[in-house]
Amino acid sequence: MKIEELDKIFEKAKILRFIGIGGISMSSLAMIALDRGFEVTGYDKSRSSLTEKLENAGIAIDYEPSTGAVDLADAVIYTAAMKPDHPEMAHAAATGKPLIKRAEFLGYIMQRYVNRIGVAGMHGKSTTTSMLSQIFMESAVDPTIVNGAELKVLEGGAYRVGGSRHFIFEACEYTDSFLSFLPTVAVVLNIDRDHVDYFLSMEQTIDSFKRYISLAPCALVNWDDARVRVACEGYGGKLVKAGIESDDVDYRAVNISYERGFGEFDIEKRGGLLGHIKLGVPGSHNVLDALIAAAASDLSGIDFESISRGLAEFKGAHRRMERVGSYNGIEIYDDYAHHPKEIKTTLEGASRQGYERVWCIFQPHTYSRTAGLFDEFSRAFGDADRLILADIYSARETNTFGISSEDLAKAAGNGAIYLPSFEEIENYIRENARPGDLILTMGAGDVYKIGQALNNEENVEDQ
Repeated sequence: MKIEELDKIFEKAKILRFIGIGGISMSSLAMIALDRGFEVTGYDKSRSSLTEKLENAGIAIDYEPSTGAVDLADAVIYTAAMKPDHPEMAHAAATGKPLIKRAEFLGYIMQRYVNRIGVAGMHGKSTTTSMLSQIFMESAVDPTIVNGAELKVLEGGAYRVGGSRHFIFEACEYTDSFLSFLPTVAVVLNIDRDHVDYFLSMEQTIDSFKRYISLAPCALVNWDDARVRVACEGYGGKLVKAGIESDDVDYRAVNISYERGFGEFDIEKRGGLLGHIKLGVPGSHNVLDALIAAAASDLSGIDFESISRGLAEFKGAHRRMERVGSYNGIEIYDDYAHHPKEIKTTLEGASRQGYERVWCIFQPHTYSRTAGLFDEFSRAFGDADRLILADIYSARETNTFGISSEDLAKAAGNGAIYLPSFEEIENYIRENARPGDLILTMGAGDVYKIGQALNNEENVEDQ
C-alpha cells in the first residue's frame, strides 16, 4: 500500500486493531500508535511479558479471535506471520476493513523524520540497531527508535518516541518487509541464505537487498561481504563502505585485539584515525557491528566521544549473549542465534571467555529452516564442549519436512544428545554440569525458559 493511501486512512482513523500484537515489533508499534492518540486494541494467541506491558498501558487484548473488535476498528494492522484464513484477518477482508502490513505501518510512521537509518542483514541487525540506539542516547539527540530487541537504555523496551529528526529502525527482510520502508541511510550488514520458506534462491535474496538499497539516497554497507557487493552493483546513490578485511573502504577497523573475548580496535576513516573503540560485549562479530554503528553515527553528525562512550556502555540487547544468572557455580547465558552462522559466531566468542566447558542447549527454529540448512547446522557447533538439542520450535509451521532435533543431534556427532522436554534437559544439567562451566541456551523460541528455571531454583535455595 502506498504512503498516499496510508495518509488518507490514518487521517480519519481513530481505532486501530493489531493482529499479532504480542510480537516485539508489533508491540512497539502499538505503543507508538497509542502515544500518537489512536485507540488501540489487539489480538495475540498467548499472554507474555510484552502483552502484559501493553495491557498495563491501557490496551485491550483478546487471546481468542474477536470479529466484534475488528468491526469496531477503523484499520487493521497485522504481522507477516498471520495467515489470510485467520478469523480476524478473514473477517477484516470480508467487511472491507483496511488491512495494513506491519511494515507498511512502520513505513508510514517514519516518513516525517529527517534522518532515517534502517539496519538490514540476515545477522546482527538487532545488535547493530541496539548499538546505534545506545550511541544516539548517549549523544542526547533525542532519537525515535524501533528495535527488534529490548534494551536496558530504553528502560527494558524495544522502542522510544523522541524528536522528529532521527529515526533508527531494524529493517527485517522476511517476506520483503523492508521494501515498505523509507530509509535515508540503508545499512546492510550481510546477505546469507535464510528464510528458506520465502527466499527460494540466493539470486532472489540478493535482488531483494538490491531493491532495499535502492530506496535510500545513501547506503552504508559491509564491503567484506561478497554478496553485499553484488547487491550494490548499479546503485546510484552515495555508497559508503565499511569493513575489516577490505582495503578500499571509507571506514575500517584496524589493530583489533581481545581480552577474554572482548574486542577493542581503532577506526580509520579514509586513512585517517577517527578514534579508539573498546567494546562492552564479547565476540568478534561485534567488532564489525560496532564499526557499522560507529560509521552510521558519524554520518549522522554524532561526535566520536559519544560514539566511543555508547559502544563501551552497550552491554548487549535482550537475548543477545545475555546473562541470565547462575546455578551451582555455573554461569547461565541466553542467545537468540537461530542460523548456523550466528550459532558458530556466538559459540566462538563464548569459547574465548575462559570457562571450563561451554554447554550449548539449542532449540531449532522452524522446520523449514532446520531442513533447508540441515548440513550447515550439523557443522555449526564445533566450539561447544557439550551439545543438547531440544525439540524444534514450530512457530508458524507444521512439520511437512519429516525433520527432527534427534536427526540433527545424530548428524552433529561429538556426543550431541537429544532430550524431548525442558524438564529432562534441566535434570541432565543438574546431574552433569559443574562449577566453572557456561550454560548457553540458544534459539529464537522459548529455550530461554531452561536457564530461567535453573537460575530461579538457585535463588530459591539461597533464600
